[in-house]
Amino acid sequence: MSNPTAKPWALALAGPTASGKTAAALALAELWQARGGVEIISVDSALVFRGMDIGTAKPTVAELAAVPHHLIDIRDPLNAYSAAEFVRDAERLINEIRARGHMPLLVGGTMLYFKALFEGLSDMPPADPEVREALQQSLAQEGLDVLYARLKTADPITAARLAPADTQRILRALEVWQLTGRPISSFQTRDAQATARSDIALITLEPVQRAWLHTRVAQRFDQMLQQGLVAEVQALRERGDLHADLPAMRCVGYRQVWEALDNQSPMTEMRDKGIFATRQLAKRQITWLRSMQHRHMVAADADDALAQVITLAQALMTK
Repeated sequence: MSNPTAKPWALALAGPTASGKTAAALALAELWQARGGVEIISVDSALVFRGMDIGTAKPTVAELAAVPHHLIDIRDPLNAYSAAEFVRDAERLINEIRARGHMPLLVGGTMLYFKALFEGLSDMPPADPEVREALQQSLAQEGLDVLYARLKTADPITAARLAPADTQRILRALEVWQLTGRPISSFQTRDAQATARSDIALITLEPVQRAWLHTRVAQRFDQMLQQGLVAEVQALRERGDLHADLPAMRCVGYRQVWEALDNQSPMTEMRDKGIFATRQLAKRQITWLRSMQHRHMVAADADDALAQVITLAQALMTK
């Protein structure tokens, strides 16, 4: 770990969905253009997937052209991308970007990726086919609600962090519990203040008024629908090799549209479910952020939030 009094090696910008991260990142990139330039490393588990542009709010062609971006469109939706792979790729990119004389700017809302990068990955047991098969049978026979309730008893900390519909992570948490007798949170919990990397400065955009974020979430989801989110999901379905349980198709928005197309549900019902799921995602993201004690917080709903981010970034990166 680097000297905490030294100038940071990279800058990170994190926040919940719809909090203004993209605008802030582009403003920072423009500011640093005269200082040698910036390259953005995406910290987003959905942006890695090709063909998923609208529902992930992927940067536009113009935005991608304005500043180099990394870890976007690097996976087919059929193939997963893990936190361990992210850490490996991000660490390599940070060093490569620095070698080019540019500033690495990590931007996103996948808090598990940030946590893994800052605190390292715990030595959890690998997947066990027999235990996983038994859990899949329990899922089919008892339903996800029963398994989620079981997780609440075994590991309430992890259960609180997961969405009740997050099948993959609920099964994984129960698998670790059965294999080790320990909650998965016991592997993940570490002294963040003691272990956090001091060579990456972290700025977070966190709304003070939750209603402000809720309004932005609804506006953004409506914009995605207007831009053709349903058609995008239909195109993915028509490939024939994708299914609803893949990590890519469980992304917020895609899951709700996929289910609506499966069930022929009204689009108004799908919209309400999509907005609700996005708000729940934002709530979980904020919970993760508050556990990062080394962060420098800016109120995302402040009138001068962008100016605050720029001022703070300048102070952190030139100290």
